[in-house]
This record gives sequence, structure tokens and C-alpha cells, in this order.
Amino acid sequence: MLVEGDEPRPLGFYTLAATAVALAALPDALAKRLPRYPLVPAALMGRLAVDADHRRRGLGAFLLMDAFARTLRSEIAAFAFVVDAKDDAAAAFYAAHAFRPLSTDGRRLFIPMAEVAKLFA
Repeated sequence: MLVEGDEPRPLGFYTLAATAVALAALPDALAKRLPRYPLVPAALMGRLAVDADHRRRGLGAFLLMDAFARTLRSEIAAFAFVVDAKDDAAAAFYAAHAFRPLSTDGRRLFIPMAEVAKLFA
């Protein structure tokens, strides 16, 4: 949760959970480099929200980078970072941060953790 000073209302927050992605759902170029297990481990951002009064200040990107950093520091292995965009605007936000579609409807998106790690190198 992101707060400012003694303000009781949070500026924004996100949630993280462990999940798995079907190997068959990944692009062939990535899937062929992975072990042939039916599922690969991933981190799921269940929700990313910024208070309406504090939007357009870069807080969403800040929270996303914080979630990336926490996932990288985690002792739980994850091949990818996954999000479920609630609408087209959210999908565009994630696409601007190098996420790619994981499903045919375009709302489940992912970025390989190897690419996330390069952001912090």
C-alpha cells in the first residue's frame, strides 16, 4: 500500500499471488526453451489501483516497479509476471510496460521475469 504522510486514505495498492501458466499458452519461442511440464510457475498481480485523486502522477508505474522488485526478491520461483487487465485502458498501461498477451482475449498479459530482471540490472 502506498501512503503519503499521515493521510489515512491510501494513494494506491497492489496484491500479489502465486499462480501457474499453461505451457501451451506461452508463445512458441518461449515455450520451447522451458521444461515440458504442463504448467510453469508465475506471479500474479491480482489488483493494481491508484486513488482517483492521485492518478496521472506515475504512481501506477511506481507500484508496478515495486511489485516487480518484490517478485524478484522472493524465494518463490516464477517464470513470468501475469496480470488480468480489467479494461482496454489497463491493458494499454501494461502493454506500455512491455507486457504481452497471454490469452486470445488480450486481457491476460505477461512479461517474463528475465525481462523484469533486466529493468533492475
